[in-house]
Amino acid sequence: MWDPATYLRFGDERARPFFDLLSRVGATAPRAVVDLGCGPGNLTAEFAKRWPEARIRGVDSSPEMIGRAAAAYPMDFEVGDLRDWTPEADTDVVVSNAALQWVPGHEALLARWAGALPAGAWLAVQVPGNFDVPSHLALRELSVEAGLGDIVREAPVLEPAGYADLLAGAGCAVDAWEATYLHRLPVVPGADHPVLTWMDGTALRPMRARLRAEAWQVFRDTLGKRLAEVYPVRGTVVSFPFRRIFVVARTQGD
Repeated sequence: MWDPATYLRFGDERARPFFDLLSRVGATAPRAVVDLGCGPGNLTAEFAKRWPEARIRGVDSSPEMIGRAAAAYPMDFEVGDLRDWTPEADTDVVVSNAALQWVPGHEALLARWAGALPAGAWLAVQVPGNFDVPSHLALRELSVEAGLGDIVREAPVLEPAGYADLLAGAGCAVDAWEATYLHRLPVVPGADHPVLTWMDGTALRPMRARLRAEAWQVFRDTLGKRLAEVYPVRGTVVSFPFRRIFVVARTQGD
C-alpha cells in the first residue's frame, strides 16, 4: 500500500528530476498527455501549466495515490496497471517519472509504446539508478537475513545506453543521460534517520507489506541503525547522493 503523505515528505527533492526530464520534451501543442505512475498528482498538474489546451490523464496502480490526486486536481486520473496501458491515437506526450523500476519487463513496454505512439510523439522516462549504493545494499542484506530475499530488487533498470539502444531500435530519436543529485536531508532531533524516512516512501514498501507489525518494527529499526553508519550526520544534515537515469525519445515521421 502506498501512502501519499509519506511519499510527499521529500516532495521538492523528488520533483527536481521530473522538471529536468520535462525540460527536454519539445512538444509545443500536444493533443493528449499521459503521466504513467502519476502518484499523488502534484507533478501531473504541471502539465496543465505548460500545455493548458491538452487533455491530461494520470494513471497509477495505487488506489490511495489516485484518490489523493483526484481529490486535489481537476484532471482525469485512473487506477491502472501500466503493463495494460496502450496509447490512444492522439497521445502526443507520455511521461513516466520514477515508476517503471517497479514494473518487471518494462523494457518491452517501452518498445511497444514507442511503436504505438503517433508520428512526432514524445516518450520521456526517469528511473532511479542507485540500486548499488549503501542504502540499497543495506536493505538487500537485511531483507535476505529476514527471509525476504524473494522481493529484493538488485538491478531492475537499464543503464542510459541500454534505454537509448532500446528506443533507437524502435525507430526513435533518443536523448539519454544520467545525473546524481546530492540531497542534503535535514536531521530532526528525536526523529528517525532521514534516509530511513526517505526510504519509507518508496523502497521499503514491499517489506512493510510482507511483515507483521512487530517484525516490521524490528526490521525498520535495524535498517535505521545500519543507515546511520553509512550516512553519518554532519552538523544538522545528512548527505544522500541519488543517481537518476533519463531517456527522452521522439517517434519519427513528423
